[in-house]
Amino acid sequence: MVAIDAKAKADGSGYTVYIHGGRKDTGIDALEWAKQVEKMGAGEILLTSMDTDGTKAGFDVPLTELVAKNVGIPVIASGGGGTKEHFYDIFTKSAAEAALAATLFHFRQLTIAEVKEYLNKMGIPVRM
Repeated sequence: MVAIDAKAKADGSGYTVYIHGGRKDTGIDALEWAKQVEKMGAGEILLTSMDTDGTKAGFDVPLTELVAKNVGIPVIASGGGGTKEHFYDIFTKSAAEAALAATLFHFRQLTIAEVKEYLNKMGIPVRM
């Protein structure tokens, strides 16, 4: 698994890979890097949007869809999950195969079981 932290370019022309917790721009195009790590043998990509991380305002659907549609390995969406509906959105509006949330669960704003039950009720396949 390869973790990629990405942030939208100021001019809107794509996404750049960031390091050091989203503080340092590498200048590397995120989509091209995702394709490269797949060629190097990565089996999954944990894709964190630095634009939405910690906001609890929703996952970065455009970034996730861009990467997931252009690689042949599973992409895990990360950054921005704040409600059950955000999980539904990322699974119905992108090709993400999984979604990660931390703060939401650490501070018990939702439980994993609540999210799974909601997704199952909405027709999204989940392990119960």
